[in-house]
Amino acid sequence: MNLLELPDIDLNKELSKCKNMEDLVGKNGLMQRLFGGIIQQFLEAEMEEHLSRKKYERQEDVDKNYRNGYSSKNIKTSFGEVAVDVPRDRKAEFEPKIVRKYETVCNELDKKVIGLYARGMSVDDIKSEIDELYGVDISPAMISKITDKVMDTVVAWQNRALDPLYPIVYMDAVHFKVREDHRIITKAAYVCMALDLKGCKDILGIWIGEHEGAKFWLSVCNDLKNRGVQDIFIACMDGLKGLPDAIKAVFPVVNIQNCIVHQIRNSIKYIPSKDMNAFLKDLKTVYQAVNESMAVQSLQVLEEKWGDKYPIVIQSWKNNWENLSTYFDFPPEIRKIIYTTNALEGFNRQLRKFTKIRTVFPTDDSLIKALYLATEQIMLKWTAPIQNWASTLAQLSIRFDERLEQYL
Repeated sequence: MNLLELPDIDLNKELSKCKNMEDLVGKNGLMQRLFGGIIQQFLEAEMEEHLSRKKYERQEDVDKNYRNGYSSKNIKTSFGEVAVDVPRDRKAEFEPKIVRKYETVCNELDKKVIGLYARGMSVDDIKSEIDELYGVDISPAMISKITDKVMDTVVAWQNRALDPLYPIVYMDAVHFKVREDHRIITKAAYVCMALDLKGCKDILGIWIGEHEGAKFWLSVCNDLKNRGVQDIFIACMDGLKGLPDAIKAVFPVVNIQNCIVHQIRNSIKYIPSKDMNAFLKDLKTVYQAVNESMAVQSLQVLEEKWGDKYPIVIQSWKNNWENLSTYFDFPPEIRKIIYTTNALEGFNRQLRKFTKIRTVFPTDDSLIKALYLATEQIMLKWTAPIQNWASTLAQLSIRFDERLEQYL
């Protein structure tokens, strides 16, 4: 298509009038007028293709179909609002593709609105930004309608097929305020991050529940299995009671590793500042031990020294020891990866960054929509395997020889 042939526009003359970028791409600028002309030519070409003849050409077919005037409509685009005349045919069979029926916002502007929404901007801020940049006034209802188009993609992503094996998964929940039945309640977004066989991070899904609990985690694990996950070597999580049993109900041979950092945080809540440094120094000999045998000895020493003073802290370590000590079975390369859920917590912090402007979400759908769009942005940077993955996989292949072999 030759821009010089666009009706009613002498391109060279119009270009000579443009003194700055505002004249070219701003509100009522040249690009806005050119874009309207381009869309109009596309519509005319589509009608010619539909009728299989040019505009004024006649045919002697018995079953004739002719043009039947135009319908005017305004299209909101990233170059501003443009007016177009959509051709009609007598049989009302013409379905334009470039500007579909009932569509008043072009896909390019859709993408910009969705992009701003993904970066955490509020509906009012998006409205102001689009008006300032392009001179297009779009209502909050239209912004919601545009971003709602993402929901089909969200559903497809949340139900996509998964790999049969993930060597390491991390499970955690992050909480948000959602309006429900005229009340504002706290809901948990259950997040499952995994390392695949290539050592690349992936978010397997995000599920919205009323509060974090083992019962809901069981439904999450069942969903993972239904989508194709057959085996998980190591599952890393915080110390939520009942969660290990929920995972093992679906993946019986999984190794559970409770987050050491979470356990330390929970411990120091009960230690006053006067004993904090001394206690942490002694505790470090437990979780930084060379092997489990040395760790058990250090835990006994810790109990002898601090047990009478802080029995609830020592008892917590002893009660959770089975799931706290799993990482001692592995070499340093793997210990670094599994002893904490910091990788997933880092992801959760980024989710917070993208969603911090929205203090309350109107619905569950609006929450999952925002979390999905934020996840898309975050995962754009996840292009390479984690550091030293080759040696990590080599260690895993020795430790889980038969289980790994069937998936390679």
